[in-house]
Amino acid sequence: MASPTYQPRVNTSGNGWRNPPLGGGDGGGGRLSHQPRPDEDQSGPTGPKPRPGYGLRGPRRSPHVLTAESLASLTLPVGDDGVIIGIDPQNQPAVLSLLRPAPMEIALVGSMWMAQVLALRTVAVGARVAVETARPPAWGQMAQAAGGGQQCVSVHDVRQIAPQGPSVSSPVLVVRDMGARPPRNQLAPSPWQSVLTVLPFLGPRSPQMLSRADLVGLQRLSPEEAEVVTRIMRLPEQVGAVLPTLSDNAMLWCSRDGHQFVMTQPTEAETNLLGGPRRMD
Repeated sequence: MASPTYQPRVNTSGNGWRNPPLGGGDGGGGRLSHQPRPDEDQSGPTGPKPRPGYGLRGPRRSPHVLTAESLASLTLPVGDDGVIIGIDPQNQPAVLSLLRPAPMEIALVGSMWMAQVLALRTVAVGARVAVETARPPAWGQMAQAAGGGQQCVSVHDVRQIAPQGPSVSSPVLVVRDMGARPPRNQLAPSPWQSVLTVLPFLGPRSPQMLSRADLVGLQRLSPEEAEVVTRIMRLPEQVGAVLPTLSDNAMLWCSRDGHQFVMTQPTEAETNLLGGPRRMD
């Protein structure tokens, strides 16, 4: 292999910034090449003098110090935090705040596929997921794949889930997947714990669940279901008319304060694990 060649350094300033030649240039006095002459200026063309071994000196001037009266003018821009669930009609990221200091009830009228995507993305932001389900095998593969080997998702049979001990450093999303008539939740409401109830379609008790939920997610509905949801959630008629026409990966998220259509785009890893988007499982 040929030896690399390097271009020689050129002295362009002549003011001490160039390394002196080895073994000469000082009259044979034996001065080490890295030690500057006493008459050499150790500062650069524009800048403070370096401290040997410590680099350049930092700011030491009073204009870099704020007065107490100036602190009120300081601002820190902070965007939305939460789980990215897709994109909105303006092609901007749609962020859902699933984990909050107060207990939160979420109702999802849709597929297990959508619930599992939400569970995976909740794990990705550092939360734990506990699944209470009547079909544990359908959640087992996802639970094993989530967390990169760590047990971030636990699967429990119906009425076999224990208190999860949520905290600000370890928030929990409880997913209840038990059909259109889920039994009453046995877990007491807790801070930093959100409960997501999955409904494949609207059942007899669904209107009550939707009316008391803090957040409702809707996949494609039948025209009859769309009429019920439009009335319960007080949606504009033109919005309710769109619900029967949604694609498999489109949803309407609504609360008491507003509503937003979202397109959920699965990643390659999510598609390999869960398959493509679907409305029914």
